[in-house]
Amino acid sequence: MTKDKNTAFFGHPMGLSSLFATEMWERFSYYGMRALLVLFLTATFANGGFEMAELDAFTIYGIFTGLVYVTPIIGGILADKILGQRKTIYIGGLTMAIGQFMLAYSAMSDGDVDARKMLFFTGLGILILGNGFFKPNISTMVGELYDNNDPRKDGGFTIFYMGINLGAFLSPLVAGYLGEQIAWEYGFMAAGVGMLLGTTWFFFRSHTLGNIGMPPKMKAEKVRLALKDWGNIVLYVIGLVGLILVFIYSFSVLDESIQTWTIRIVATTGIAYLLWSIVKGTNGKTEWSRVAVIMVLAVFNIFFWSGFEQAGTTFTIFAKENTQRMIGNWEIPATWFQSVNAIFIVLFAPLFSVLWLKLDKAKLNPNTPMKFGWGMLLLSFGFVIMAFASQRATGGNLVSPMWLIMVFMLHTFGELCLSPIGLSMVTKLSPPKLVSTMMGVWMGSFAAGNFVASQMKAISISLESSLGREVPVFWFIAIETATAGLILMLISPWLKKMMKGIR
Repeated sequence: MTKDKNTAFFGHPMGLSSLFATEMWERFSYYGMRALLVLFLTATFANGGFEMAELDAFTIYGIFTGLVYVTPIIGGILADKILGQRKTIYIGGLTMAIGQFMLAYSAMSDGDVDARKMLFFTGLGILILGNGFFKPNISTMVGELYDNNDPRKDGGFTIFYMGINLGAFLSPLVAGYLGEQIAWEYGFMAAGVGMLLGTTWFFFRSHTLGNIGMPPKMKAEKVRLALKDWGNIVLYVIGLVGLILVFIYSFSVLDESIQTWTIRIVATTGIAYLLWSIVKGTNGKTEWSRVAVIMVLAVFNIFFWSGFEQAGTTFTIFAKENTQRMIGNWEIPATWFQSVNAIFIVLFAPLFSVLWLKLDKAKLNPNTPMKFGWGMLLLSFGFVIMAFASQRATGGNLVSPMWLIMVFMLHTFGELCLSPIGLSMVTKLSPPKLVSTMMGVWMGSFAAGNFVASQMKAISISLESSLGREVPVFWFIAIETATAGLILMLISPWLKKMMKGIR
């Protein structure tokens, strides 16, 4: 496969612009519904919600945001072996749009609560599965635009990351406002429209990608999908939606013990198949050494996201209940605070992209594990500030929104040291036949981090009961992430050697 050497898009291949905008609209869709999720679940019946307890809503949030990073393992394997990245992206995009519109329908329905919940969870399931087809493959295609040691590669992923966060910035402002201030269904519908726009853009701009992402057995000179490929895409979408409908209905009527064992069997089978795929596709000491680095950093990635993803749970509740949001007679929607991280990403991502290139030229560029370590420490420092903000908010006091804004800024700096670098790292270190599969593994570490994030408050409450003393959740996370960051910095020279020449 020929790498694109042109520099038409800010010094990068033009194909990056196509993937940038596609991902921007997909993230608009995802972050729009994510901004609404906890608030919708905890809203009263009278206000159109499900009146759930806070910790229950956090758990659903964690399961959803966790599973959207598990299913990319499936999408990655299918793309590598059968479909190619392009077909999986179309399948995922169309499926997710259907899921968003189903959420909207569940919010506007006048039926009984159980029927509405069934619709809602079906929509979430469709979103989870659709995301699995979309998410790992668009990141893989970004990596395919560059050679492994092209110095533009980390910068290209950082620019791509700007697209992610431009969508994340706009979605709470649009979908969050519509859902929180007007009606929940309008917020979810906006998210669905965003997903359709992203899929349409990808279709009209696919010519800029050359033959990247085409099905594995298709002739190398082909740059467009054939009519039969589109037939397959439609069948996959119908099949995925039908599969979730059958699964949700069947699962709901099973005995609780059978439900538990079903989950265990599916999880064990999935992990076993994943390990088998990695063993089969990895050859020689060099490839195994690089794969081991991905696995080790994936563990630390869990610690990072278990803290970072408080944005959608404890931070959202803190914004709603403990933050001064009045400007005159107008109240800032609590969902809008979820745009702050994205604003900082868009502002600072270009600076970090330039920073890595400048440091590389000066031979001072930190290795990937060291960048991860700095990201962890910045995250921890943000939680120290959040802990002080929480203390000031005791007794019903409202604190300035600048506390949350400062925390989001520090967390953004940490994210820029870790997340786009991690995506780039996976494409560099993965065996050639396992790039999408290993991207799925990487997304799996996000899954674990997201679920752990949803349980952090429950864990701190449990520790309080065991220790007989207060364990503030923000201090707990600050100490945990600082410890992980320092350990990672200590072992970074060893991990650098294991990368076998990949920077």
